[in-house]
Amino acid sequence: MKSFVKDYLCRQKIKESKMFWVISFMLSGIVTGYIFRRHKFRFIQRLILTLIWALLFLLGLELGSNHQIISQIGSLGIEAFILAGAATLGSVFFSWLLWIGIKEKSSDK
Repeated sequence: MKSFVKDYLCRQKIKESKMFWVISFMLSGIVTGYIFRRHKFRFIQRLILTLIWALLFLLGLELGSNHQIISQIGSLGIEAFILAGAATLGSVFFSWLLWIGIKEKSSDK
């Protein structure tokens, strides 16, 4: 039991350490962006897009090498399609409700 608690606490410290670095990098980017807010960095958008494409490629590479995921791709694909469709329909529906509410409030004035 004592070993289990020790292992759990060690894993928690590792998770907290990773989260600390993630938040630190994000905050350092915010501070840097604030300091240089008057300068135009034209290459940033292209760099961000390139990095997103690289991350998507690496994610696909990792998923493609996982035999368990590849063997269940049919059922996962159907579930993902249903979830994405439901999320899209829900977003459209609630956006429509919000639009109606805003429209009625603006016509009352």
